[in-house]
Amino acid sequence: MRARSLFVAPLAALTAFLASGGALAQDAGSPAPASAPDKSGFTVFNPTPVADLRPLCTDRPTKSTGPCTVDAGHFQVESDLFNVTIDTAGPTSIDTYLITNPTLKLGLTNSIDVEASISPYEIVTVRDHATGLRTSHGGVGDLYLRVKWNLLGDDSGNLAIAIVPYIKAPTADHIIGNGALEGGVIVPVSINLPKGWSLVVDPEVDDLRNADDNGRHANTSGLVSFSHAVSKEVTASVELWSDVNLDPTGTVTQASFDLGLAWIPSKIPTFQLDGGVNLGLDRSTPAAQLYVGASKRF
Repeated sequence: MRARSLFVAPLAALTAFLASGGALAQDAGSPAPASAPDKSGFTVFNPTPVADLRPLCTDRPTKSTGPCTVDAGHFQVESDLFNVTIDTAGPTSIDTYLITNPTLKLGLTNSIDVEASISPYEIVTVRDHATGLRTSHGGVGDLYLRVKWNLLGDDSGNLAIAIVPYIKAPTADHIIGNGALEGGVIVPVSINLPKGWSLVVDPEVDDLRNADDNGRHANTSGLVSFSHAVSKEVTASVELWSDVNLDPTGTVTQASFDLGLAWIPSKIPTFQLDGGVNLGLDRSTPAAQLYVGASKRF
């Protein structure tokens, strides 16, 4: 399947990285990274001091989920300010607008945070270009609840790994959502590369309801995302994403090429402004998704 090919290159890179003892990210002559302070005693009831906080790290822009967590006792919000998806199939086009789409995060320990995301209002507009008919429907989206547990590299090192189980509660109506309780698990892996580059790989497996409401099936997805600091405040990302839905009524494969920019002003290092575009690579994938968003840690 197309999704499998996405993992060949990153797995090879990961193997080479581990075999080299983690030296891949260090240029010749550069000093070894300092050891991380012991922050294991900090919890939601004993917050991490400001002086010991990690640099701001978000799961946006692009579709990637990073292995980094929010420091214990601190709160973070990450949200689309505007998000539109344009999907065209023959004479019909479907445009989906998210009127904000916040993800709220709370650090429980130094390596575990809990997350909740929901779009307070979505608008789905369907146009039939053959007849000129147009219909529009709005409502709340589905609620996603996640736990992110960092297993390695939250505070130091060239390799970071986490496990992120999630569930989707069907809070949307039958036009916006499918009314099913669903879930899955993501295993984000991040590797620091030479010259300021970083690589994120996100294998994911989901348990979804069948389209005909008769049983359940697996869905697999994954991405390869490269990012690079183009200045002290701006980071650019380029990503290839794929999804294979193994519904018994017919397997659907999607793929997209994603671009993103993130700006963290040096005077406000706890704030990020970002934006991006996701471009569909096949007929099953929406033609384009455009978004602008912001994140803030408290």
